Amino acid sequence: MIKYARLLCGRKEVYAIINDDKTFKKISPSYFVDNYYVSKRNYKLNNNIKFLTPTKPTKIICLGLNYKDHAKELKMKIPKEPIIFIKPSSSIIAHKENIIYPNFVKQLDYEGEVAVVIKKQAKNISIKEAKNYILGYTCFNDVTARDLQKKDIQWTRAKSFDTFAPIGPYILAGIDIENLTIKTILNGKIVQNSNTKNMIFSVDYVLSFISKIMTLYPQDVISLGTPPGVGPMKKGDTITVKIENILELTNFVK
Repeated sequence: MIKYARLLCGRKEVYAIINDDKTFKKISPSYFVDNYYVSKRNYKLNNNIKFLTPTKPTKIICLGLNYKDHAKELKMKIPKEPIIFIKPSSSIIAHKENIIYPNFVKQLDYEGEVAVVIKKQAKNISIKEAKNYILGYTCFNDVTARDLQKKDIQWTRAKSFDTFAPIGPYILAGIDIENLTIKTILNGKIVQNSNTKNMIFSVDYVLSFISKIMTLYPQDVISLGTPPGVGPMKKGDTITVKIENILELTNFVK
């Protein structure tokens, strides 16, 4: 397993591999190329180093219903095909940044998710080929203005505000997506708790399906849907999306 991150060290943006001892090695030019260079020196992760979004996508594609236990919770039929929508790249924020609660929104919901980061351009790929196009996985929060979603019927406005796509803090490469625990924690209380084995559509199927609709570019993100337990946040809340005991994305509602 490799942990890839994009860091702000002083005023300099650095691509890095995160070590388990809270140190990192610099990567040049980035982890989105095959033959990157890794520094021999270990640098310390300290309070002066900020995690940036680990990817800068052209687009974020999300799944609307992809967990069996979530479908059961909502008393909805299992979809025959993935339900997809897009969040703009302008909605992305990093670990420990603020989710801004729009003043005219009446209900702002969290949706903790596992997201896939694309490694190389993909178009019309097969299910068997899909793994070759995946760099790794990260935490994602599909923040949603629920009242606007219900009002508009279509989801663009409710999903697209600036700060409505927290992602990170880093990308896990070389892990098995088939059996990962995913939790969302609101102010220290677990509010979502499921496992990727409950997904309706596999990541390979989803990637192949989407690639037959639109070209996927390096750094693009596909978020794989949320498990049961979706609910509201309020100003002052702290929200964390957690994958296994490896990866935690925390943001603050302002």
